[in-house]
Amino acid sequence: MSQSSTDKARDVTFAPIARILSAPRDRPFVVAQLGQSLDGRIAIESGESKWINGHAALVHVHRVRAAVDAVVVGVGTVAADDPHLNVRHVAGRNPARVVIDPNGRLPDTARCLAGDDGCRRIVVRAVAAPLPKGVEEVRLQSENGRLSPAAIVDGLYQLGLRSMLIEGGAHTVSAFLAAGALDRLHVLVAPVILGSGKPGLQLPPIARLSDAHRPNADIHVLEDGDVLFDCDLRS
Repeated sequence: MSQSSTDKARDVTFAPIARILSAPRDRPFVVAQLGQSLDGRIAIESGESKWINGHAALVHVHRVRAAVDAVVVGVGTVAADDPHLNVRHVAGRNPARVVIDPNGRLPDTARCLAGDDGCRRIVVRAVAAPLPKGVEEVRLQSENGRLSPAAIVDGLYQLGLRSMLIEGGAHTVSAFLAAGALDRLHVLVAPVILGSGKPGLQLPPIARLSDAHRPNADIHVLEDGDVLFDCDLRS
């Protein structure tokens, strides 16, 4: 797929992507993304979520995928959506595909485990279970059936994956945010009100409003009306 010089310039100079591309290489750099409605819903009650956000938001997510070393999802996202986790809507390389699967319930037929494009495929888990040929494993200890986000980041970094996109689902993104394991958070807000449904970020309750997260954020209005909040969680 060819890419015009204008498209290449846009990919590099669009601030959220440029930050990822220029991230320090001597430590992990972790960005997460979440798409939601104006009232903070990621799906309706039935679980339907395609498409809350518009096409420009989808393109943005693929740009982020192309800029990182690895895209990371929880096994629940794989079970619900069976995503490819590749780059289709922009020019660029596919990242390594990582599934967090603490208890070994990831099916061998998951599309993200297919090795036909030559990308690394990695499963992070706490138990022994068979894996398809060519799929790597990061084995970690679990606590109450859960894996530490910091340990996941460190394990992937030890494999040479320095920049990571935590893409889903909302439970996984929330866990990484609550653990302080994120450098940046991209929240893509669509101009739609669902009124009910599955919430996005769910964090432990706070005692005072002064305890709320108030990250510095750059705001970008995408071409079809969605708004990207690019939140700095380190400054």
